[in-house]
Amino acid sequence: MRRFPWLLAAAFAILAAALLAALFGGWLTPYGVTQQNLLARLKPPSFLGGDPRYLLGTDRLGRDMVARLVGGLQMSLSVAVAGTLIGAVVGSAIGFIAAHFRGWVEESLMMLVDFQASLPFILIALTLLAFFGNSLTLFVILMGLHGWESYARLARGVVLSAAGQPYAKAVVALGAAPMRLYLRHILPNVASALIVQVTLNFPQIILLETSLSFLGLGIQPPMTSLGQILGDGREYLSSAWWIAVWPGLVIFAVTLSMSIVGDWLRDRLDPMLRVRTA
Repeated sequence: MRRFPWLLAAAFAILAAALLAALFGGWLTPYGVTQQNLLARLKPPSFLGGDPRYLLGTDRLGRDMVARLVGGLQMSLSVAVAGTLIGAVVGSAIGFIAAHFRGWVEESLMMLVDFQASLPFILIALTLLAFFGNSLTLFVILMGLHGWESYARLARGVVLSAAGQPYAKAVVALGAAPMRLYLRHILPNVASALIVQVTLNFPQIILLETSLSFLGLGIQPPMTSLGQILGDGREYLSSAWWIAVWPGLVIFAVTLSMSIVGDWLRDRLDPMLRVRTA
């Protein structure tokens, strides 16, 4: 990112705009997410000759696309944040446990990690959704299960490395309990690697959520998400392209921006990369 600072600035600006839109986007339009107006259905954006009351046009039920995008962005970001936090906490905890107990505990947990990593997660998600039915709670839990194995493998590696450092051995020699050692001393020193993994996993969860919602297996009406809006618009690509294009652009911009920021954070926080570029 050092060679392209404008790209990083644009990524931060897009993420800030997405966050502000999710928090305060309701003020951008007087219409609700589910408010219908069948007399104004499939209106093009106002700058293309459509109704001036609807800046980005309307969908098949006459719902304002600005309101729909704001509501979809709020839901998609909320699910992605919740899923990322669940995966980070669960995966990191498993990595810490494996690094502490070693032996058969470590081998068992790493076998579970390898089993999870060997299967396409979307097949697991489809199976669980088909077996248990769809609900928002189950869906968020599924998003949290996506990528936990990467946190577990990373946490185990960095904890084993940190535990061999002189400061960790000194803390153990002073009689500190394992919980104090890991939470007060090792975790702050390995947090940078886990934070980078969070930024890399976040856009993957957004894409997974939008993919499942696009297929009709994710967020269900009357709630909405960017993937659900995109799925609704696939039947109108030739006659009302804006229904699918706007959420597609938002998904593309947010995920790409988060990936750019994650790559920048990796360059800044990874000591091995700093040594190579020094």
